[in-house]
Amino acid sequence: MYLAICEDQQEDLDAVCSILDTWEVEHNTAVRRKAFYSAAEMLESARRERFTFYLMDVMMPGMDGMEAAREIRRFDDAAEIAFLSSSPGFAYESYDVRALNYLLKPAQREELFALLDRLCLQEQKNSDALTLKTASAIVRVPYAQISYVEVIQKHVYFHLTDGTEREVAGALKDFETVLLSRPEFVRVHRSYIANMLQVECLSFAGLRTFRGEIVPVSRSLRKEAANRWLDHHLEGDR
Repeated sequence: MYLAICEDQQEDLDAVCSILDTWEVEHNTAVRRKAFYSAAEMLESARRERFTFYLMDVMMPGMDGMEAAREIRRFDDAAEIAFLSSSPGFAYESYDVRALNYLLKPAQREELFALLDRLCLQEQKNSDALTLKTASAIVRVPYAQISYVEVIQKHVYFHLTDGTEREVAGALKDFETVLLSRPEFVRVHRSYIANMLQVECLSFAGLRTFRGEIVPVSRSLRKEAANRWLDHHLEGDR
């Protein structure tokens, strides 16, 4: 969890940090965090590094919390957002940016603890997903939903089980380490990595996914691909 706290009042910021310190001790879990006194300062940092959770005041001089949240949603669709405010008047508006929660000041231990517990559990579940930075957003894609991965020139395409795809600028080697560390993913061609759990059959034409898509298999990798595919399906039949 990487938390961005945006609060222009030192007293309120100290109160939040004190609760976070207590939560860390009681849960024996460290929370990476960075504090900001303005929304503009926070956004500048957010464009350079990825926060998983934003906790921000609503009423701040200059850009307010709601404006900052809308800006965050333009480049990060995966992060969680929660607000702290001395007024309940903006609670309805928080739904527009899919805020996880809207808390009233002063920050209460029970409410922040519940929020952190929820985020911690959610992050544990999300560890079985891959974070991708597309041209328009940052998204989380569960490994189970990746059918195969293809590189074309300087773009990597993640073909998903529902027929959609996610395009990311880069090279296949950027994702090899994380994908090939998982037993279900196998490199079948210099331009393709396939999820063997999504392969219906293997023939000389290549791999055929359950959606009927054909994935090329190079001659040098055909035996390895066949053995891995058989291992997964025989294991599933036991």
